[in-house]
Amino acid sequence: MSKKKRRQNNNSNVMAQNRRARHDYDILKTVEAGMALKGTEIKSIRARRLNLKDGFARIRNGEAYLENVHISEYAEGNQFNHDPLRNRKLLLHKQQIKRLRNDVQNKGITLIPLKVYIKHGFAKVLIGVAKGRRQYDKREAIKRRDQEREISRYMKNY
Repeated sequence: MSKKKRRQNNNSNVMAQNRRARHDYDILKTVEAGMALKGTEIKSIRARRLNLKDGFARIRNGEAYLENVHISEYAEGNQFNHDPLRNRKLLLHKQQIKRLRNDVQNKGITLIPLKVYIKHGFAKVLIGVAKGRRQYDKREAIKRRDQEREISRYMKNY
């Protein structure tokens, strides 16, 4: 008689989110990728000591890399601690990399990290294929979100 496994709340596994990215970019699609990390990097990620704010992904020589993502040095690390801003290889299938390369070749399209989370013991990053928003687009999105919030508030009363 085995018991069913309880599903964990996804938010408990999320180590970092790039909330600003959803405001500054239109996310066209997302891809989940693994990361090639050093031991002190995964320990820092589990301690939630990373920043995705200025990060982006780039495809070079048929491989995808996560660049400009700051993972702080591990506090209990010794002289073998990692470089906080080093480029980290993304673990993707060859077909996924080809699709991403084709997407990025369009003007104004970029790859940005949306969130880092732990899945089955491995650190994963959610990469978004994104197109930059202009200032007036951001204002329209804020206005639309406020209107939807008001409508839902009124509907709640009825």
